[in-house]
Amino acid sequence: MQRTSSDLPNTGSLALKARTFECMGTVIGLTMPVGSPAEGQPGLDELAAATAVVERLFRDLDETFSLYRPDSEASRMARGELKLTHASAQMRERYAEAHDWRLRTNGAFTPERPDGVLDLSGIIKGHAIREAGTSLLALGRHDWCLNAGGDVLVSGSPRPGSAEQWKAGVVDPADRRTLITGYPLGSAGRHSAIATSGSAERGEHIWRVGSAAGFVQVTVAATEIVTADVLATAIVAGGTRMLDHAANNWDVAVLAIRADGSMLATPGFHPA
Repeated sequence: MQRTSSDLPNTGSLALKARTFECMGTVIGLTMPVGSPAEGQPGLDELAAATAVVERLFRDLDETFSLYRPDSEASRMARGELKLTHASAQMRERYAEAHDWRLRTNGAFTPERPDGVLDLSGIIKGHAIREAGTSLLALGRHDWCLNAGGDVLVSGSPRPGSAEQWKAGVVDPADRRTLITGYPLGSAGRHSAIATSGSAERGEHIWRVGSAAGFVQVTVAATEIVTADVLATAIVAGGTRMLDHAANNWDVAVLAIRADGSMLATPGFHPA
C-alpha cells in the first residue's frame, strides 16, 4: 500500500526512514522524516523508540484478541471458557464498537463468524493503528506514515512544514507486484487513512451477505482508519448495495475491483 524504505526519497536535509516488525499476521511499518539531532529533527534513535511504542501496543492487543493464540482472551471465549459479560473492559468496548458498525452497515460488517464465534479481527487492526497514531502524537511526533499490512494512517507531511502529501499505492489484486493507482493522504487533504480488503490479499476470509458477490478487492480512503478498514470489509461482504450506502453516508472515497478486473469508483476517488 505504501512505498518501501528502499525507494523513499530525500526531503531536503531530511530522509524518510522506515522501521518494521511483524504482528497480527502481517508486517507493520513506521516511516518518518529523519534528520540529524543538530537540526532539531527526529533521528534514527527517535524512530526506533517510536516504533517500539507502536510494536508494544500491537502486541498487547494481539495477546488479547488473536484467535490464533490459544492463551488469548478471544480464544478462551471461543472455547466457551469465558463469557462476554465477564470479559475485560477492552474486549467489551471493542465488541460494542463492532456491534455499532454492524448496525450502521445493515449487517454487512459483523463481529461474529458464521459458526457464532466472536471474531473481532475485522476491527482490531484498525483500532491498533488508531491507538498507535494517538500514541505517536502524544510523543510529539507529527509527521509519520503507519502502514499495517496495507492499511495506512498518516499525519503531517513527508516534508515537515510543507503541504506535500503522503502517497499510498493501490495494488492490482491479479498481480501483487503492480500498482493500479495511487491516492494522496494527509497534509491539506481531507483523508488521512486508507484501507484495502478482499480475498486477493489473504485469501477468502470475508463472509458475504446474502447473494452479494463480485468485488475481490475494495479500497476505502477516509478521515480515520477504523472507518476506512470497516467499510472496506463491509463493501466486499455487501457488494454494490453496501458501496452505495457507504458513499451516501460517510465522507469516503472508494475503489472497488471485480473478479473480471473491471472497477467501480466513487467521484471522490481522484488517483494521484
